[in-house]
Amino acid sequence: MKSAILAFGLISLTGAMILGPAIGAELNPDAISILTPDDFEWRDEEPVPANSVSLFGDRDGDGYYVYLNKFAPGAFSRPHFHQNDRYITVIKGTWWVGTGSDFDPENNTVPLPVGSFVVHTGGEVHYDGAKDEEVWVLISGIGPSAGTNVEITNQE
Repeated sequence: MKSAILAFGLISLTGAMILGPAIGAELNPDAISILTPDDFEWRDEEPVPANSVSLFGDRDGDGYYVYLNKFAPGAFSRPHFHQNDRYITVIKGTWWVGTGSDFDPENNTVPLPVGSFVVHTGGEVHYDGAKDEEVWVLISGIGPSAGTNVEITNQE
């Protein structure tokens, strides 16, 4: 009996996945706002360790914001801090994070897999990035969120 229920559930789910996109609906734009990856306008400026796209709000202004950071392989931010807490979820790749002003991505970072959740505490020094693969992180918080670089202590 359990296997029949499971089989019916899987068939129903498969049917919904196949037919779902084919069934169109007009959504009320006052009720919902949608951005698909094709709609993203990546910042694509240099020099930055990560490309980003704003999904909601303005991280440089006051109020709530949400954006994506996309790190290319080998790209790392330098030690810095933000004045307010930031909430981050890893959504693609393995994100590497370190704390403090001793900048050493090879030895002083920890790997965070997809699904990991991180709070960057306001005023605390950190750095982060990608090693051998592209990494995407979803970041939210209350602005302004500009980073303040700090002097790297292990540089001559």
